[in-house]
Amino acid sequence: MIIMPNKRVTGLARMSLNNLPIRYKLIIHFLLISILPSIGLGFLINWTVDRVIERQVTDNTLQLIGKVNESLETYVENLQNITYFISFNPDVEDFLAGEGKAPAEPDNESGLDHYEIRKFLQGFTTLHSEVAGILVVNHRGEYISNEMYARTSRNLTQESWYQEAVRNKGIFKIVGHPSRRNVTTHVSYKDSEVVSVVRAILDPDTGQAQGAVLIDLKLRVIAEKAQDVRLGKTGYLTILDDSGEQIYAPPEPYIERIPPDWLDRDAAGTFSRKADGRDLQFIYRKSPFTGWTTVGVFSMAESAAEMREIRFFVVSFVFIVCLLGMTASFYLAHSISRPIGQLMSFMQKAQSGDLTIRHWGDRADEIGMLGRRFNAMLQQINRLISLTELQERQKREAELRSLQAHIKPHFLYNTLDTIHWMARRKGAEDIAEMAESLSKLFRIGLSKGNDIIPLNDEIEHVRSYLQIQYVRYQNKLDYSIEVDPDIQNVYVLKLILQPIVENAIYHGIKERRGPGKVEIHAANRDGDLVLTIRDDGKGMTPERLAALQKALAEAASPREGAAIPLGTEPKAEEGKGYGMLNVQARIELNFGNRYGLTVQSREGQGTVVTVIHPIIRNYPRAMGAERS
Repeated sequence: MIIMPNKRVTGLARMSLNNLPIRYKLIIHFLLISILPSIGLGFLINWTVDRVIERQVTDNTLQLIGKVNESLETYVENLQNITYFISFNPDVEDFLAGEGKAPAEPDNESGLDHYEIRKFLQGFTTLHSEVAGILVVNHRGEYISNEMYARTSRNLTQESWYQEAVRNKGIFKIVGHPSRRNVTTHVSYKDSEVVSVVRAILDPDTGQAQGAVLIDLKLRVIAEKAQDVRLGKTGYLTILDDSGEQIYAPPEPYIERIPPDWLDRDAAGTFSRKADGRDLQFIYRKSPFTGWTTVGVFSMAESAAEMREIRFFVVSFVFIVCLLGMTASFYLAHSISRPIGQLMSFMQKAQSGDLTIRHWGDRADEIGMLGRRFNAMLQQINRLISLTELQERQKREAELRSLQAHIKPHFLYNTLDTIHWMARRKGAEDIAEMAESLSKLFRIGLSKGNDIIPLNDEIEHVRSYLQIQYVRYQNKLDYSIEVDPDIQNVYVLKLILQPIVENAIYHGIKERRGPGKVEIHAANRDGDLVLTIRDDGKGMTPERLAALQKALAEAASPREGAAIPLGTEPKAEEGKGYGMLNVQARIELNFGNRYGLTVQSREGQGTVVTVIHPIIRNYPRAMGAERS
């Protein structure tokens, strides 16, 4: 049975979003990020604008109420301070203690004291215009005042305000509007026009009440602070005392009386109620000092009007954003997709084999950078192709030379072995040792074609070289080799010691007067293999040392893009130090510029060359894993 492909599924796959041209993807993307958020914002405004406005109105109203409360607390605090000043006056203290006569006897000496007290009280009413009157009463019911007097002869200590002051035991108390009290003023203020405060004056020794101070505060100052605050167009502030009675209300309030149970026990809050057919919003804050609660009242219809106005501006803004978003989407999609299409056509030509094609344009954005990188990539590909061809040609030449010279090293050290045994048979031990050392030198130098050999083999190689040179120079050369036991089994690059030792002999020991010595030491220092070659030869001048250090720094850094022809090597200044440069280049190329050679030398005192080499263990195992 032959199963035919589902054409509908294939068509849907072709029409999927991933298969759309980038132009249409960009248009859809821009429309999604510009229009959909704008439409969502419009719907979100309908849900949040009311809460935002309510929160802002609440915060602003609470701030205004806080300012009003601070002003009222200032006035009340001034009244409290006046009561303290009065109680500390010596004449008042004498009057409260009963040392003066009643006001009905003005001709005696105590009358002068009463005049001084009245003059003292008058100073407060003059300085503080908000004070309607001050009355001082002792425990016998006698009183002194400039503005206030008793309506009847009934003892003032029986008044409710006096009893309230005694019960508070010297603590300042606001008693609210006067109500049926036996005290009035010369100006005849109405009870609704003043607010009374009292404080008992206690004997400091017995703690008993000696009398009380009564002060009337003009309601006008409270009205001035409250009526200056407008909440919206018609909102207002009203002030309630701790029992829920109105201290102040505007002439035409929305609600005549706010029930105390509407206010929570919290110090501040907000709530909504319907009163007289209006939806009202209430915001309140209680003053902890005065005990009064300032309530802001305003109509919710005003907030709705503001909300409709804000909604109109938001909808208009959303419409403009959508219009601009669609226009910008088409323009941006075209400006981005067009150069991408051009770059794609260049890549198709390059794919077909035309590597001479180049992207043209002066754009400074990512597409322009991509085009320039495309041009650089084609140039690099052309260069790498040329380099690969050159390397393949060099490789073939090297293989040919390797085949031609393969027999020579084997034949050489086999011949040296024969000479060694023949010298032994003839008893020429010195010749035998020379032949053996030279044979080891060539055998280890060949090392079966391996570039990395055990450190012991490298040490044996340089020991054979030194033995040959020792026989050659006899009393002119001495040497010593020390290797730490814990690094004898590590691996190193082949032939890194012999070129340095050769340089030490020919340019150091040979050119000095008298015998010289070469010291070789291998150790593990901070996880690296450190090989130190020290000689006490001629040394180097600072200029030559600087030139050699510069050559070492550039040994493994050929010019970018320049191929090194087969058989060419870096050259040292004046033909000296070539072997050291070769070692430096091999170490850096294999292990990085963290490793390599450092040279220290002083003219006439010798030279120290330090080789930093990584510690390599189990190298044959790793090589076997690579071959497998």
